[in-house]
Amino acid sequence: MAPLSKDHLTEQIDRYLNKTDWKVNENSNQSYSLQGLNNYISSAASKAYWLEKLYTPEISDAVRQGDFHIHDMQSLSSYCVGWDLQDILKSGFQGGLDKIESKPAKHFGTALGQLVNLFYTLQGESAGAQAVSNLDTLLAPFIRYDNLTYKQVRQSLQEFLFNMNVPTRVGFQTPFTNVTLDLLPPSTLAKEPVIIGGVPQKETYSEFQHEMNIFNQAFSEVLAEGDAKGRVFTFPIPTYNITKDFDWDNPNLEGLWKMTAKYGIPYFSNFINSDMNPEDARSMCCRLRLDNRVLQKRGGGLFGANPLTGSIGVVTINLPRIGYIADTKQKFYKRLSHFMDLAKESLEQKRKYIERFTEEGLYPYSKFYLRVVKKRFDHYWSNHFSTIGLIGMNEACLNLLGTPITSTEGKLFAQDVLDFMRDRMQQYQDETGNLYNLEATPAEGTSYRLAKKDKEQFPDIIVANESQYQEGTQAPFYTNSSHLSVDYTRDIFELLDHQDSLQTKYTGGTVVHLFLGEA
Repeated sequence: MAPLSKDHLTEQIDRYLNKTDWKVNENSNQSYSLQGLNNYISSAASKAYWLEKLYTPEISDAVRQGDFHIHDMQSLSSYCVGWDLQDILKSGFQGGLDKIESKPAKHFGTALGQLVNLFYTLQGESAGAQAVSNLDTLLAPFIRYDNLTYKQVRQSLQEFLFNMNVPTRVGFQTPFTNVTLDLLPPSTLAKEPVIIGGVPQKETYSEFQHEMNIFNQAFSEVLAEGDAKGRVFTFPIPTYNITKDFDWDNPNLEGLWKMTAKYGIPYFSNFINSDMNPEDARSMCCRLRLDNRVLQKRGGGLFGANPLTGSIGVVTINLPRIGYIADTKQKFYKRLSHFMDLAKESLEQKRKYIERFTEEGLYPYSKFYLRVVKKRFDHYWSNHFSTIGLIGMNEACLNLLGTPITSTEGKLFAQDVLDFMRDRMQQYQDETGNLYNLEATPAEGTSYRLAKKDKEQFPDIIVANESQYQEGTQAPFYTNSSHLSVDYTRDIFELLDHQDSLQTKYTGGTVVHLFLGEA
């Protein structure tokens, strides 16, 4: 890879300072700042390293030309990672050579403090979300052992949430974090001995429902209150599992509903009419949800490491371009197969490099906390999926069929495309022995980048906001994954009815946001 010239670096700094590059404002979690400038410069270097040194020329060309988008090339790291909170409670916070180490937490405040340190440190070793599950179940026993009052629990959680939202991550960001809360002790933990100070105690987690209620009430109350100016705490994103026996009238959930009504903060993971149970899934970030049953099928069960999963990387396929270039469905699937195969190859290459970098110590804390996976499979990242997603299904229908995804023909085609992608990814999994999933990847800046590139190469291609683009009032963009056009309907039930058969096709998670007029 040719070194970055002095002139190029100078121009790059000017683009950031003058805000002439759209990527300066691409990430909603990152503010214009000195740290943002530093991240902008280092991101360009990392991206160049992936494209010039690590990926094959064919993969790099596909990225540059806009056939697909490889997410998070600004970092030589994995994407989203889930961590085992039980392991942290047993082993404490450690992993860095000659760095400070903490013994397992004996107190509620200490456990929360170690979790803050864990999130911030491990965020520096991967590009995407950091997640833990069973937060309320595993921390509730500390409340009783410390003999804490509700006021004290609330104060500790307030400190935790403020600390989690300080923008000291690289790029003047807060860590992107997700926590799953159980509300009731899950069957996988209910009969397990509680861990205090790294040592199993005589009680089991099923005996701490009262303390879980205290935890969740205080947690919701602090989130609903917001910061000193009443602004929302954006992280960690709390995820609550909704099952068919969920007690909607539980008075202990009043704080949850108030917090939801005020800010729309939490994500609700819907297991009603699903073939999955909450124990089968791990919520990682804004929409990535991983199916632990796939891990179990690999043999040997979850060996107590089911939280230790995530995604090694994500590639989003540009469907509108395929729909525009192909003039028949047969040609559409042929091109889709080609770029999916390239995406698979890029993910296989990334997995190889991330594994090598881990062995060499580039991610010391990840290496420590993934040690149980390494011991089991002889690879640190064996539990992590390779993720492929898509963008602009609606525009693919418009360009290929001349009809939107809301039409009968368009919806049936979309369902067939998702089935095709799922089947092909199952083949990849069988061929490689690595885990693959199909995600409704968040479009974010990709929505604009790919649409802009397509309009430059194919002026007649239809984008999501075609009329506004032609009027010159908006920049072009594509619709998220297989969603409806953003201005199609305000009827949430019409939206849900349409999306139901599509959303369930994804094996790696999806999100539907509902905006109410009352909100």
